[in-house]
Amino acid sequence: MLIFGRVAILIWILLIIAGLLEPCWVIALEKSNKLKNLKWTLVTAVTMFGSLFFLSLVMKEIPVGMAYAIWTGIGAIGTLVGGMILYKEPVTYLRIMFILFIVIGIVGIHLTAGL
Repeated sequence: MLIFGRVAILIWILLIIAGLLEPCWVIALEKSNKLKNLKWTLVTAVTMFGSLFFLSLVMKEIPVGMAYAIWTGIGAIGTLVGGMILYKEPVTYLRIMFILFIVIGIVGIHLTAGL
């Protein structure tokens, strides 16, 4: 099901926000020192709740499989890039290529949703 118009824009914005909150809670979880640091534990809980809340709103309009796949794709890319930036994880051509495969998969899922 492809959605067009103002509702579509709002839905996609909410899905992008939900996806971007996913790496935020993953990074906050890492910084929480196994949930021992209260500040980072609260950041983890709030961003996790926000991510799931926005995803639940999106799933009212977009099929669950498509919404979840795109949400996890955005989250995976965000977490990978966040790890590269914040934790100096390796940046290699192969890693970038596989990140691009995730992007291609997200676009493909959207384009084939109406088939």
